[in-house]
Amino acid sequence: MNDHFDHHHLSRLLAESARLHPEAIAVEDSAGAKITYRELAHAADRIATRLTRWGVGRGDRVGLFLPKSIEAVAAIHGILQAGAAYVPVDATAPPSRGAEILADAKIKAMIVAERLAPALEAAWPNCGPRPRRIVVGQAQSTTDASWTEVLEDDAPTPLEPPRRACDPAYILYTSGSTGRAKGVLLSHANAFAFLDWCNEAFPLHSTDRVASHAPFHFDLSVFDLFQSCRSAASLVLIDEVLAREPVRLGEFITSREIDVWYSAPSILALLADYGGLEKSGRRAPRIALFAGEVFPITSLRRLRNLWPTTTFWNLYGPTETNVCTAQRIPDTVDASQADVFPIGQVCASHHARVVGEDGQDVAPGTLGELWISGPGVMQCYFGRPDLTEETIVIDTDGARWYRTGDLVTDIGNGVFQFHGRRDRMIKKRGYRIELGEVESALYRHAEVDRAAVVAQHDSEAGVSIAAFVALKPAGKASIIAMKQHCIKHLPHYMVPDSFTFLPHLPTTSTDKVNYRELRTMS
Repeated sequence: MNDHFDHHHLSRLLAESARLHPEAIAVEDSAGAKITYRELAHAADRIATRLTRWGVGRGDRVGLFLPKSIEAVAAIHGILQAGAAYVPVDATAPPSRGAEILADAKIKAMIVAERLAPALEAAWPNCGPRPRRIVVGQAQSTTDASWTEVLEDDAPTPLEPPRRACDPAYILYTSGSTGRAKGVLLSHANAFAFLDWCNEAFPLHSTDRVASHAPFHFDLSVFDLFQSCRSAASLVLIDEVLAREPVRLGEFITSREIDVWYSAPSILALLADYGGLEKSGRRAPRIALFAGEVFPITSLRRLRNLWPTTTFWNLYGPTETNVCTAQRIPDTVDASQADVFPIGQVCASHHARVVGEDGQDVAPGTLGELWISGPGVMQCYFGRPDLTEETIVIDTDGARWYRTGDLVTDIGNGVFQFHGRRDRMIKKRGYRIELGEVESALYRHAEVDRAAVVAQHDSEAGVSIAAFVALKPAGKASIIAMKQHCIKHLPHYMVPDSFTFLPHLPTTSTDKVNYRELRTMS
């Protein structure tokens, strides 16, 4: 290891595990194919060598347009080993969106699946030449390289470039309110701030088998990819189709002997209802983590009862900070508990403030916006200094505070209760209404499986609230009953004006409710 190699650089994780556990299984895909740490390190080395030969280096970006696969994992490690940052895009989304994101990131090269390459090329925006590609499959042109060609190339490994913890590690694109995706640039130090906290809170073992449910463009995947590698554990990939099939996932957890699970609450709720977890011989993971949205208490209680020996954690944090607060769920969830669990206390080495509309800290128990400071806070929005300036506040002491846009209260001892998004706060007939609070009331209904609320602004009628509800299998779609339920739990001005029952609520590729699509339906 040379003198320019920073200890907090993600590329060292694979090198170290390959040195200590060369024949251990590093990655296993949905079909059962496997690769050892020695083989994964070799593939990453070959990818890094080719990228370096193409002029890719420290601070450059390399795009990733691949389905969830062993090749995708090797590509990520190879990009990092070259000193570059990886930019993953959703392989199931329209190629035009992928092309737009990769062009926005000004990538220097890309690694793309053969079946996706023609559509991506056709959609490439008119903003300069298409970057060189490593094609998983056959190369498309003389300027490209095939995956096989890259892995079989015996060119000498170049000298390691200088690597610093402050260097960009990855850019994750999230939906913007304007419809244009924004790239959150995170460094190796940002990633390690999260990984080091995980190491303290719930350390993994080399014998663990870690499920990879989140797509690689979703920030939950950072834990899956790198904490498993750090521990020389086995990463078990769940492909895009299997990820949405709870009936199969219940059996998958048992047959693949999954020890560690991390996903959005929605898939865990579906697993509790449809995964057959109550069947004899079914396996419960040692650790189950969830993040990304509120976990309705009835579904969490059911899962807690089905997996009594599992350690559960509610993790909170936007992509811009990764996880910044956390709450361990008790071993039993009392039947009388009606409210969702808090998002917990701020993680070690980070600091939190609850700030009012006047920019001043508010007293405990008072609603305000959560601001986060610490080593996990992103570097910037790539190429968007305007957005960065809007969301990063530098105080008189020089600390950088990220304005999360989430509303919380400190309910005591620095434990935060989540109350929804600041940008989902509306005013109706003079009353301030947090739409997340309306959703929480809907979730208290025993027959509600999933619920979402949107506001509509009409120049004549003013603001109206539209509720969308997906019921559990035995649930009865009754607008009157749902309205009566809301009247019991909400002040009159917060009761939805309309109710629409759907078999399933539309979701994004990261399993969150697709509010944009719901607005078109109301």
